[in-house]
Amino acid sequence: MSADYKLSTPPVTLDTADAKAKPLLEGAKANLGFVPNMYAHMAKVPGVLDTYLHGYALFRQDSGFTPAEQEVVFLTISRENGCDYCMSAHSMIGEKASKVPPDVLEALRSGTPIPDDRLAALSRFTSVMLRTRGMPGREEVDAFLAAGFEEKDILQIILALAVKTLSNYANHLNQPELDSAFAGHAWEA
Repeated sequence: MSADYKLSTPPVTLDTADAKAKPLLEGAKANLGFVPNMYAHMAKVPGVLDTYLHGYALFRQDSGFTPAEQEVVFLTISRENGCDYCMSAHSMIGEKASKVPPDVLEALRSGTPIPDDRLAALSRFTSVMLRTRGMPGREEVDAFLAAGFEEKDILQIILALAVKTLSNYANHLNQPELDSAFAGHAWEA
């Protein structure tokens, strides 16, 4: 899905980055081997990229969710927000790094029922949190807790919502080209 409006400011490169953006982009290159196009566009406002990277790292390190569960949360949010770039990137990460079961990954990409009860409950509740703007009903919370999650997991989902909504919305306006690393997992809303 593309926004009607695309920001005209060009992406930031290592050569054009200011003193705040340069270390963020250098860190990304050191960690990933390349600077994702999404980061180059977010670096137009270094606070956006810094906030994203910081929140993303905290969710990855401290959420208590398994890597596959983390991808379920990120993919659910990105699908709900219609972010082609993040769906593509997290599909690749889900398959290659986080080891999301192939049938679960396909269900997340296609919007069909997830064939794993726990992961389905996680995705469903993540959607509820997004659609209700963080105001789930008692029944929805009870169903989430009954699936084996805890109340603190709700706050972790809020962190993921903040991080992914930041990147999804920035991508809608920046419309970054999909990096070749993610091209094999391209997705369109």
